[in-house]
Amino acid sequence: MRIHIAIATVGRPALLRETVDLIARQTRRPDGVLIVAPSQEDFGTAGESAVRPDLALSPKGLCRQRNRALDLLEGRADIVLFLDDDFVMAPGYLAAVEDLFASDPGIAGITGNLVADGVRHGGFTIQQALARIEQYAAGLDHAITPRTALYGCNMALRMAQMRGLRFDEALPLYGWQEDIDLTMRLARRGSLVSSGRVTGVHLGVRGGRTSGLRLGYSQVANIVYLLHKGTIPMWLAQRLFWQNLAANLLRAPFPEPHIDRAGRLAGNMRALLDLVLGRIDPRKIERM
Repeated sequence: MRIHIAIATVGRPALLRETVDLIARQTRRPDGVLIVAPSQEDFGTAGESAVRPDLALSPKGLCRQRNRALDLLEGRADIVLFLDDDFVMAPGYLAAVEDLFASDPGIAGITGNLVADGVRHGGFTIQQALARIEQYAAGLDHAITPRTALYGCNMALRMAQMRGLRFDEALPLYGWQEDIDLTMRLARRGSLVSSGRVTGVHLGVRGGRTSGLRLGYSQVANIVYLLHKGTIPMWLAQRLFWQNLAANLLRAPFPEPHIDRAGRLAGNMRALLDLVLGRIDPRKIERM
């Protein structure tokens, strides 16, 4: 089984090098590592890593960059593991992914049950992530759990069932819910699962991400777009909308140090106005 790792990155070359170097800790080494970025500067020194990654350029945008990876890996990989540039795998991650895919040909995609997610906790350092993996990873439940969709920071996809599927490039820049859109379509072709055998830590590092205003606009516009497309269930769309709007409203006066709540709220309001006026479009963030 040929397993290739694909990492889309922008603006974080030092972090990228650290996370790529950690791939060498895997008990089952990948058959290839591909990094896709908008410019040579985004790669930094990652190309010098011991895992010898391939480097490819692409127009900026998570969906565009991941599609570039899929195009390049067509015919070369049986499994493509998409990792964020701030995801740290537990040492047995790839071995567990291989075992699970081999055990059931009906599995189309796998995501990890995480030890910790820094997005919810203000971010972790590499050292904190490694310590948490060492302390907690072995104790996670190994049961295979069905999933409605996969978490984009770490998701392994079976290429035979991905034929003709691509990330939607109408969701620009950071994408936001591009993982839901793609994997809800993939779920029509095979099962999606997670397991504590497949785990790691999402650092949740903030640098290089979309601005608060753009993300706030996407929090509304992308949901509306995916509802019209039919690739997000209504219950999830409503939960995401109200959770984000309420958080931005309540916390804007006293925001967390790492979150631009005022910018997100302004983006929410701009998107709601565009919705009322019938001109809402996820691609507008590229002009903000």
